[in-house]
Amino acid sequence: MNRKEGFIKGRIKSIGYAWKGFCILLFTEHSIMAQAICFVLFFILGYYCSISSTEWMFQILGFGLIFTAEGLNTAIEEIADFIHPDFHKKIGKIKDISAGAVTFAALCTGTLLAIIYLPKIF
Repeated sequence: MNRKEGFIKGRIKSIGYAWKGFCILLFTEHSIMAQAICFVLFFILGYYCSISSTEWMFQILGFGLIFTAEGLNTAIEEIADFIHPDFHKKIGKIKDISAGAVTFAALCTGTLLAIIYLPKIF
């Protein structure tokens, strides 16, 4: 019984840490703030254009991909800066690759949004 209580308390703590990280990203990272604004705008546009349930799923998954990639990019940059605060060529390459992953996510989501909205607009 003690073990189960420990498991539940541990999961509750984990949710708290995850929520804290979510808030840190949303309220301190400018790129996440900008992407959140885009998400809200496309959410409104989705209602205006009456997109289908499938289109909603793809739109939400696309933005989820961007937010996830950006969160991981931020974590990698924070670790790199902690390990080597001064400029270093290898650290710069690591940070560039991490940012490139976000770019892949953004390009894929941009393509997805174009497939959804261009036929509705034109």
